[in-house]
Amino acid sequence: MFYEPSKGHGLPHDPFKAIVSPRPIGWISTLSQEGVANLAPYSFFNAISSNPHLVFFSSEGAKDSATHAEESGEFVVNLASKHLAEQLNASSVDAPRGVNEFAFAGLTEAPSKLVKPPRVGECHAALECKVTEVRRPLGLGGAPAGVIVVTGEVVGVYISEAVLKDGQFDAVAASNLARLGYRDYAAITETFEMTRPQWKGD
Repeated sequence: MFYEPSKGHGLPHDPFKAIVSPRPIGWISTLSQEGVANLAPYSFFNAISSNPHLVFFSSEGAKDSATHAEESGEFVVNLASKHLAEQLNASSVDAPRGVNEFAFAGLTEAPSKLVKPPRVGECHAALECKVTEVRRPLGLGGAPAGVIVVTGEVVGVYISEAVLKDGQFDAVAASNLARLGYRDYAAITETFEMTRPQWKGD
């Protein structure tokens, strides 16, 4: 089949997010101006640079995470793992502004080293970030898409010793969680290696 998104797809559910998958989950913790912690998962998230270490998350609408990150200039990306899937899902609740999702999901607020928002104490890894840019993308017609994209530079990295194997981060041991389409998720249970080819010329 082929369809133009602006004209509809004719399927029971939009396949877009299922096609663009698996997507890493940015489990974003922030602090409000009143000092209340906020925690929410974002599947429009990824790393975009390794020098400097830059990550972004995209909020469809002015949700708390984007608002707090823009106001405070800081956020933490907590690693979503399979053993925390239920708590991650709980933190996505459409709670009123001011509700602490750490408490709602039964998670520990562990202090960060270089930023004020706490990290999730139960996570195997966390990235402490300072905001470098906030963008509001446009659609083809030039109208705002209603999306807020927050980019941050990673200034501190926490890794649990339990997921370090032979000096490398072990995604299988961490059981990294990914978002698929619809209500589906996936966890890393195996990996394989490939060596990038070297061009030798003619």
